[in-house]
Amino acid sequence: MEIAAVGRDDFVQGFKLVGVRKAISATREDLESKIGAVLDDPDVGILILDTADMKALSNTMRRRLDTAARPVVISVGATEDEDLRTKVKRAIGVDLFK
Repeated sequence: MEIAAVGRDDFVQGFKLVGVRKAISATREDLESKIGAVLDDPDVGILILDTADMKALSNTMRRRLDTAARPVVISVGATEDEDLRTKVKRAIGVDLFK
């Protein structure tokens, strides 16, 4: 399983530096198509998105991300609405912090 990061160039550069091989730079116009390609990649187990980009997605794409069993989607950024505990519980269905 691989980790993929999709977003603006400045967002994915940090992931490239730490060794994420699938760090895909995208503009607002082609963000959804690049996310769709990652969702169709069977090797990707975790998808990382910027919280601002996640909020800018269409309802259809957000629904697809929320209902996909794989990859696990994690949004990171300054305006996160959920804490890590809630994200893990939603992603795997178990509260690991209990």
